[in-house]
Amino acid sequence: MPDIPADAEARRAVPPVICYPNDTLPPVDLALYRAAREGARKVDEVLVPPRDAGSFRVGAGQFFRISSIDGAQVGDLNLWNVHDLSERFYSGKTRALHGTHLSVGERMWSSFPTLRPMATIIEDTLSWYGIDEYGGSVHDVIGTRCDPYTHNLLSGGQYHHCCHSNLTRALADATGMTLAEAEPHVHDVLNVFMCTGFTRDTGQYFMKASPVRPGDYLEFFAEIDLLGALSACPGGDCSSEHSSDAAACYPLLVEVFAPEEGALRGWSQPEVNGYDRSHGR
Repeated sequence: MPDIPADAEARRAVPPVICYPNDTLPPVDLALYRAAREGARKVDEVLVPPRDAGSFRVGAGQFFRISSIDGAQVGDLNLWNVHDLSERFYSGKTRALHGTHLSVGERMWSSFPTLRPMATIIEDTLSWYGIDEYGGSVHDVIGTRCDPYTHNLLSGGQYHHCCHSNLTRALADATGMTLAEAEPHVHDVLNVFMCTGFTRDTGQYFMKASPVRPGDYLEFFAEIDLLGALSACPGGDCSSEHSSDAAACYPLLVEVFAPEEGALRGWSQPEVNGYDRSHGR
């Protein structure tokens, strides 16, 4: 047993400090985005089949919406700069800046060295859920994505429709890369509609039945030219398990909308991060 110090309770009682106060982040002009969205027209849509993934492209200044259409279903979202796949969504830094779950007015940030907004959430029909008694909430940036490697580690199985594999196939199909070339670009996700948290006693990552209903959606403004891939998770609503064909699964719909000319007057794409990259040398 460890030697418990006499002032153990006092040490536990020290108040926390927010690591990255975010009140100096670039402001989000939700009024501008929403006004531009009102007159936007649909220019593309992709239906993502159950236990599979699909890809889509969104131009800077356009909008994309992910919708539940037939039944409770969660999705794993990857984003890349369409011109440079090395710039991709950075879930860890997004979590550090905004918290464990994302909603309206919060952003998906890109990887180093660019570290800039890729997409901004402008609408969320599940924002009513909040944080439940277990500490669960929706749209998390704490889970990585279900994958065949962890599945093999824990069960010894060979399951090919985990979100990691689905996203790998979707990226390969979208770019013409081989699976081996595409796989290293697949990264930690935004778990769209997924309800998750950490247990209070063991600190373990948990999932529970998603509150998503047909007609619910999460909508984004594209800050840069994006290539996206979305997997309709084999866990369905993630109420019991994933990495199997046991759960009821449903498609997800991705729609892309283009605003009218001049609707975004005053907006410009975010610049890459201003750090000079000298690293002290």
